[in-house]
Amino acid sequence: SSFDVAVVGAGIVGLAAARELIQRHPSLAFAVLEKEQEPAHHQSGHNSGVIHSGIYYTPGSLKAKLCVQGAALCYKYCDQKGIPYKQCGKLIVAVEHDEIPRLKALYERGLQNNVPGLKLIGPKEIQEKEPFCRGLMALDSPYTGIVDYKQVAQSYARDFQEAGGTILTDFEVTNMEMAKESSPESEDG
Repeated sequence: SSFDVAVVGAGIVGLAAARELIQRHPSLAFAVLEKEQEPAHHQSGHNSGVIHSGIYYTPGSLKAKLCVQGAALCYKYCDQKGIPYKQCGKLIVAVEHDEIPRLKALYERGLQNNVPGLKLIGPKEIQEKEPFCRGLMALDSPYTGIVDYKQVAQSYARDFQEAGGTILTDFEVTNMEMAKESSPESEDG
């Protein structure tokens, strides 16, 4: 077969990229090439599954913006596709007095990054949220969640195939050659 675009690797990044590309350029023929027998076989299917809220990145950075936007898009996509997730939140706890200024700085950073729902809580609220946790102060990040990213990747694969894309498994890429670009007069330019 001949394809206009081939994405190497059917992990979550490759599948997300292929899904987006085929939606933007439906007149092109797309393939995803995967050396394993199934998509999301390696890291995408074996990670911690955290949906990060965006607390840690430098305010104003692309990482910060994309993390916050990405979390919102991840929850939305999971809702649309019926993929289960748990928006369980996260406590970052100061157990020593010298950790409190760093915790407050992290809180300010999260606010600057527009992370939803952040708040600083005291010992009583910590114990109400997590009975076995003790601390002087905590940063409560209710927007943090967990999801099975293998399910998300498999859903991206279905979306890609339903849009006309081809996934070739047991297809290890061992060599690449530079091809001439298509002419500017081609259908997709």
